[in-house]
Amino acid sequence: MDIHYTPEELAFRDEVREFLKNELPEDIAAKVKTGKNMSKADHERWQKILSKRGWYAPGWPVEFGGTTWGPVEKHIFDEESAAYGAPRTVPFGVNMVAPVIIKFGTEEQKQHYLPRILSGEDWWCQGYSEPGAGSDLASLKTRAVREGDHYIVNGQKTWTTLGQHANWIFCLVRTDPEAQQQRGISFLLIDMATPGITVRPIITLDGDHEVNEVFFDDVKVPVENLVGEENKGWTCAKYLLTHERTGLAGIGASKAALTHLKKVATQQHKNGKPLIDDAVFRAQVAQVEIELMAAEMSTLRIIAAAKEGGVPGAESSILKVKGTEIRQAITNLLRKAIGPYALPFLPEELEYDFDGDMLNSESSPALAGDYFNMRKLSIFGGSNEIQKNIVSKMILEL
Repeated sequence: MDIHYTPEELAFRDEVREFLKNELPEDIAAKVKTGKNMSKADHERWQKILSKRGWYAPGWPVEFGGTTWGPVEKHIFDEESAAYGAPRTVPFGVNMVAPVIIKFGTEEQKQHYLPRILSGEDWWCQGYSEPGAGSDLASLKTRAVREGDHYIVNGQKTWTTLGQHANWIFCLVRTDPEAQQQRGISFLLIDMATPGITVRPIITLDGDHEVNEVFFDDVKVPVENLVGEENKGWTCAKYLLTHERTGLAGIGASKAALTHLKKVATQQHKNGKPLIDDAVFRAQVAQVEIELMAAEMSTLRIIAAAKEGGVPGAESSILKVKGTEIRQAITNLLRKAIGPYALPFLPEELEYDFDGDMLNSESSPALAGDYFNMRKLSIFGGSNEIQKNIVSKMILEL
């Protein structure tokens, strides 16, 4: 199995680097690299640039606006984008609901929704988790009752990332309350402007408004917004989660974060010497770099298999567990590098146009927030404990 790049793939990497060098807006890259607040407009601006080049939806079939990229090209693009400071693509439309629509949707759904995702006309959010139904997603309680040509939806979703920006939400709902667990669940597309929907912000520890609660009170959803078959939405859910978990390894993002860690550790001093020269801290950095190299090698092996027609299975769970643990370890070391100065910051320091005196250093404002925010990585997309159960069952056959 060849895990080395071919001359054609190396040429593609050069093409991606040239594109990022010339087209990635400097202010957006600066925000990403320094942990400043990203606005919805920032994400939309970068999406338009990618769409103009035809690179916004590389995983889609070409006939719907995708590329001819294989898994190797996708990996190269993600890695180089992280290195240059390109913002992470908001995944809910292009990388989550779109593959489900392409796989299970009607022709009418494909023709209606996919162009609107490409153009940025629709901003999607994910309606999966509920109070009491997070990792145990199959125990969800949100109900959808069929009445004529509509479903009437009642219930609550939580931890809805960027739901305050969304005009559409894809939801798992229970359409057969008598069925057990995965049975009796359906996959619905719901317009957020429909009467009866309330979005309530959840303010996280760093003061950020990233996640939300979404309430449904007698919300009428047209039957044609059902994707796949009624009561068989769990098939759609599993398909989406496989896509999500593979991407959560975040190798490119972790490599960029590791580079930033080394820079910060060079700037910080301990006993009159750069922190990176401290034997204990240097060993901790080396350990996480070794684990990252191993995770990258595993990712490349899976990519090489996919290039030959393989489909990621439980391997995506392995990548999710290791990838998230590595990213958490890097943010922990960044926080330790700054020490107590990582905690206090002025909220306005996280704005790109702030030109006042820094409370501490230029690197410090985002570090505590990043450290706490990254705790979520081992929870969302299916908790790491759940992923380990999947690995033990499907790979180890325990």
